[in-house]
Amino acid sequence: MTLPVLPGDAAGQDVSDARHAPALRLDRIQEHLLDAFYAGRSANTVRAYRRDHEDFRAFVARQDGLGPFAATAEQAVRMLLAVAHGQANALALGYRNDMLRRELQPATVNRRLAALRSVVKLGNTLGLVTWGLDIENVDAVAYRDTRGPGRDGVRAMVAQAKGRTDAKGLRDTAIVRLLHDVALRRGEAVSLDLDHYDSRRGTVAVLGKGRTQRERVTLPAATRAALDAWILVRGKEPGPLFHRLDAAGRGEGRLTGAAVYQIVRELGAGVGLATRPHGLRHSAITAALDASNGNIRAVQRFSRHRDVRVLQTYDDNRADLAGQMAALITED
Repeated sequence: MTLPVLPGDAAGQDVSDARHAPALRLDRIQEHLLDAFYAGRSANTVRAYRRDHEDFRAFVARQDGLGPFAATAEQAVRMLLAVAHGQANALALGYRNDMLRRELQPATVNRRLAALRSVVKLGNTLGLVTWGLDIENVDAVAYRDTRGPGRDGVRAMVAQAKGRTDAKGLRDTAIVRLLHDVALRRGEAVSLDLDHYDSRRGTVAVLGKGRTQRERVTLPAATRAALDAWILVRGKEPGPLFHRLDAAGRGEGRLTGAAVYQIVRELGAGVGLATRPHGLRHSAITAALDASNGNIRAVQRFSRHRDVRVLQTYDDNRADLAGQMAALITED
C-alpha cells in the first residue's frame, strides 16, 4: 500500500514525540497530531484516549501490508488520514468488526470509534483531509443498571470503613462519602489536592469530566466531618488529598483510580455487595431523583452531567416505567 506523505512529514521521521514541537506552527501540529489532540484535556481523559488509539494501532499492525505504518499510534492515525475517503471508511469498518469479534462491549466499541472520529475531525479542521469517518456505532443499551448498591448498601459500606479506626479506615470513609454524597467519579476524587478542600466553607474544587476548570461543590455536614477526620491524621502538608498508605500508615504518593476501585470492591464484598465506585455515583443520582420527585434539572446540577438525556435514563430506570405499563395492560 503506497501512502502519500502528509505536510511536514520528513521521510523516516519519528513523529510520535511532540515535546520539542514549537507552539503555533501548523506544520509541526500536523506532524504531531495526537499530541495536539490531547492538549488541554485532563490526565484521565488523555489516558483513556491513548488506550483507545493504541488499540487502533494494534489493529492496523495486524493487517497485511500495514504493519510498518503502525509502529506508533501517531503513525497509525496519520496513515488513516493519508488514504482516500473510501479506504479510510473501509479500515474503520474493519476495525469495528474486529472489536466485535473480540466480543468487546458495545460501549467500548462506540467509544473507540468516537476517539477515531474525533482525530479525523481535527485532521479535517487542520486541512489534512476534506472528509470525516462515516462508520456508525453499534447498538448499545446504555446504563442498564443505574441503581448501584442503594442507600442501605452505601450506609453498610460506610459503616464497614468506619469500623477500622486506623488511618486506612478514616481515608476510605472519606472516599466513599465523596463518591456517594456528592456523586464524584473516582478520577475526580483522586485528582483532589489538599488545597482543593476549603474547610471553612465546606467545599471541594472538582475537575469534572471533560472540564478544563475546577468548580466548587458544597459538601454535606457528614462528608465534611469524614474529610476533617482523615485530614487530622493525614496532616496539613500540601499534596494529594488521598495517598497510599504503607504498613505504618504513612503516605506513599497519590492514590490511583485503580486503588479506589479495589477499596470500593472490598468494602462492598465485606457487606455482601458486588459494586464499584461508579455504582456509588449511580446510587447517589437515583436517590437524588427520588428525593426531588424526579427534578431532572436540579439533579443535573448535582451530578454535573452535560447531557440531560442521561438523567432521563436514570429517571426511567428509577420509576420502572416499562414495568408500570406492563402492569397496566396485564389482565388477571
